[in-house]
Amino acid sequence: MNQVQKEAFRLYHYPLSPHCRKLRLVLTEKQIEFALREERYWERRAEFTIVNPSGMVPLLKKGSTFLSDSQAICEYIEAEYPVPVLLPQDAQQAYEARRLVGWFDDKFNREVTSPLVFERLLRRIQGKGPPDASRISSSLKALRTHMKYLHYLLDNRRWLAGERMTLADFAASAHLSCLDYINDVDWDYSSTIKDWYSTLKSRPAFRPLLSDYIPGVMPPHHYSDLDF
Repeated sequence: MNQVQKEAFRLYHYPLSPHCRKLRLVLTEKQIEFALREERYWERRAEFTIVNPSGMVPLLKKGSTFLSDSQAICEYIEAEYPVPVLLPQDAQQAYEARRLVGWFDDKFNREVTSPLVFERLLRRIQGKGPPDASRISSSLKALRTHMKYLHYLLDNRRWLAGERMTLADFAASAHLSCLDYINDVDWDYSSTIKDWYSTLKSRPAFRPLLSDYIPGVMPPHHYSDLDF
């Protein structure tokens, strides 16, 4: 693990939060040791909200300091632990990586990941009644549109933001991994997307995500299969 790391890290997370998964990928890729604590953030646990007024995950504890907001944390980690590089030094390339991170963590999450994970899984866990079929239908339609854009990007580039793997690839794959857990990704749609995701899925940093398990909800068989 990193020779420079002296502080103890603890990550408050929820397994099917794509923002938490993105940060887990970054920390593991950079070989930063950290402990996980599952946080059911919707329960608004007093000890959690005191140190994190937003009440959202992820929250990273470094020594006695608490860091919130997944992208702000990723930027901090990139500055403190620059190897391997996940945000290029070139301004245009760094912009494109950040743009795509924003695309997936904001637009994609709002239109696809958040509603599908909530309706398929969190609604039942939170005791909020049966899923909203119309919301699921509109989110799946949005997913198809986003998959077209993802295919376009990967059909013209080696990685999402260009010729090297960046934080954008971790952000996008974190969202797709959540959707794959609930079996909402049509991997037959694009062999280009499937090959890209399979490459990421095979990285050592990705494997802890494939071991996640939500009690009472089994992922499809291909979820943890590195060759689908």
